[in-house]
Amino acid sequence: MKTPKHWDSNNLLSWLLLPLSYFYYLGFSVRKYQAKPAKLPIPVICIGNLTAGGAGKTPVALALGQMLKEKGINAYFISRGYGGAQQKPILVNPEKHSAKKVGDEPMLLASVLPTIVGKNRVQTAKYAANRGAELIIMDDGFQNPTIHKDLSLVVVSSSLSFGNNKMLPAGPLREPLSAGLKRADGLIVVNPATYLKAELPDTPLFIARTIPQDSMKSLSGKKILAFCGIAHPNKFYKMLAENGAEIIAEKSFADHHNYRKSDLTRLQKYAEKNGLILVTTSKDFARIPKDFRDFVHVAKIELVFENQENLEKLIESILEDPT
Repeated sequence: MKTPKHWDSNNLLSWLLLPLSYFYYLGFSVRKYQAKPAKLPIPVICIGNLTAGGAGKTPVALALGQMLKEKGINAYFISRGYGGAQQKPILVNPEKHSAKKVGDEPMLLASVLPTIVGKNRVQTAKYAANRGAELIIMDDGFQNPTIHKDLSLVVVSSSLSFGNNKMLPAGPLREPLSAGLKRADGLIVVNPATYLKAELPDTPLFIARTIPQDSMKSLSGKKILAFCGIAHPNKFYKMLAENGAEIIAEKSFADHHNYRKSDLTRLQKYAEKNGLILVTTSKDFARIPKDFRDFVHVAKIELVFENQENLEKLIESILEDPT
């Protein structure tokens, strides 16, 4: 789905949907208090957020995974594989599997660390531990109460904004803001402006920035047709424009859209007719059938932490004493 516009402000539709938010919260609370979180023999880091979609969890997870890899820690990603059909735990093989089977995000995560996908998070985590993982990184799952997290890092928007501060479906929040911030061990802000709100919670704050790679910089001065199926497509288009690409046309699909050949054929024909380069994101590229990948340019980014040493110390604390 695309991010609903009524999440941005307090409007008539958000107020009309507010009663459904109470039912959502009731279900969330019942599940939370009935669950007995499984404690694994190895540390678990959760990369989550407080809102539905678009916070930048995947780039953060990739950067964290690369950091642990460089330190020689045998870490594994685990994921439910949103959009994929895989039920039982399986080790993702990007050469063998497709996004339809394991989800688009695990296809990217597997390029950095071994990645296990399965619908049951406890089973998936145990599968990773049995394969020799020294540490587990959960992609999403901050609101999931079935696993004990040794460290919960919450990714928030660049402006520290949470839309209209209402819960689903009236707003973007997955849980009450105060409760979520209280449970977080650290907040990661991606691409913050020079000004941040003063009313920050008393939680360690880490700044991360997305850095355009050569594949994006090479589009400077080129006429392109940009397309994507992510929660906030305008962020992608803005970055392309800021790096000099001339966007002649753009096409936005629903988040995690599974591209059909008909979608790509139309885009390809339009691009060829108008002399444009077809450009998309790394996450979208994972969902494109292999027959069309030669016709699509991927504009890649990399995420770096400004205060990485502080983040490393926080992670080292749970490796030394994961109790």
